[in-house]
Amino acid sequence: MSTTQTKDLSFDTPVALRRAIREGRYRGFTNLHAQEYVQGNLMIVPADHADPFEAFCRANPQALPLLGRSERGVPFIASLGAELDLRTDVGGYTVFRDGVAVETPVSIVEHWRDDLVAFVLGCSFSFETLLRNHGVTLRHLDEGNVSAMYVTSLPTIGSGPFGGPLVVSMRALSPADAIRATMVSARHPMFHGAPVHIGLPELIGIDDLAQSYGGHGLTALRADELPVFWACGATAQLAAMHARLPFCITHYKAHMVVTDVRIDDLVASPLI
Repeated sequence: MSTTQTKDLSFDTPVALRRAIREGRYRGFTNLHAQEYVQGNLMIVPADHADPFEAFCRANPQALPLLGRSERGVPFIASLGAELDLRTDVGGYTVFRDGVAVETPVSIVEHWRDDLVAFVLGCSFSFETLLRNHGVTLRHLDEGNVSAMYVTSLPTIGSGPFGGPLVVSMRALSPADAIRATMVSARHPMFHGAPVHIGLPELIGIDDLAQSYGGHGLTALRADELPVFWACGATAQLAAMHARLPFCITHYKAHMVVTDVRIDDLVASPLI
């Protein structure tokens, strides 16, 4: 599916954005829309894998902060949005069978089953609004892009069949902005908290910034910028692939679950 941004469309509320997605009027990245609201990663697994997956999330809370879990067979999480249908309102999905991506539909109504359980996990798209509000320049947003992701050599804590390396997102920041971004994000554990690494990507197993996980995002640094890396919810997708689950569904890259929860409502503490 296409990930092209539609620059002439702008959605300030999650309801308007989700309606446009559901009606097929918008298929782009979600990071530039409804920026005052929490966005999340989506992971849908068969019920017999749901408890081990939740345990994996709780063992790795920086990468996988748990925002919500559905009941078995129910494609809704009421606390995240009264009219949010996880089968139609994300804009893009990836379907996996035996750990291999086999399809990228724009709706999963035909894939939904009575034994599925959905999880929504915190996403760094949510803290980007906070960073901007505190004066941090995010060049990828200014250029209409998203942050790049990378697979690292850092391990996760395994649970059941789930495990594997940590995935991180990277933002190109000035040294001063890197300090400020660390101070701000550290106070927001539901959006991954503080960076896990700054500078020298080779120290966490990233050999080439140009080769991002998923092949998208801003990867080129300017001379006055540092790469700043945060734990990323895509860790869940990679863990499910490594587990070779017979069936699971995730959001498609940069097409997140846009909730009705305001970012301000998940603030951990005021900036000192």
